[in-house]
Amino acid sequence: MDPIAPREITDNLAGNLAANLLALRRERAWTQQQLAERSGVPRSTIAGMESGAGNPSLANLARVAGSLGVGLEELLVRPRSACKLIRAKDIPLRDRSRGRVRVHKLLPERVRGLEIDRMDIDAGASLGGTPHVTGTKEYCYCLRGPLQVLVSGEAFALESGDVLAFPGDQRHSYRNPGRHEATAFSVVVPIPAGVSG
Repeated sequence: MDPIAPREITDNLAGNLAANLLALRRERAWTQQQLAERSGVPRSTIAGMESGAGNPSLANLARVAGSLGVGLEELLVRPRSACKLIRAKDIPLRDRSRGRVRVHKLLPERVRGLEIDRMDIDAGASLGGTPHVTGTKEYCYCLRGPLQVLVSGEAFALESGDVLAFPGDQRHSYRNPGRHEATAFSVVVPIPAGVSG
């Protein structure tokens, strides 16, 4: 195998820097000028980094990385795909209620206040829900019922296709009153103050 030429390494790093910097800046909805002001690096230098044509100093790279809240390596590594396929066998599965309820954790990255779970509940089984952070809303979609959801003492009977929206910070539980396995999806969403659902 032929060694990689120094020029090729430099070109790869410049291309990686350009793609990563542009993606990180756009994630934050910053303009080049805003990044320049936050980092103390001239806007023209940032434009050069994003075009892959610049040759920034290590000090400028460190300032830009610091203002973005990332390490230098995150600016220089090969860009990652925005897509991630998780095979069924790799989805985290938690057995609850003595193995009579299976909870599949469907959100691969931790996002504060957000949860997406699939619950497979055996006939006659129940699952107590944990109240979530104050101000969250929970949406329970019954894929295959029947399913009974109890929220702060009030019972709701769901059939296949029904959705129940309720305050996620309240005491709640799920029960399958049927004779076959029930399946439901639970989506917990943080609701910003002042937004009603």
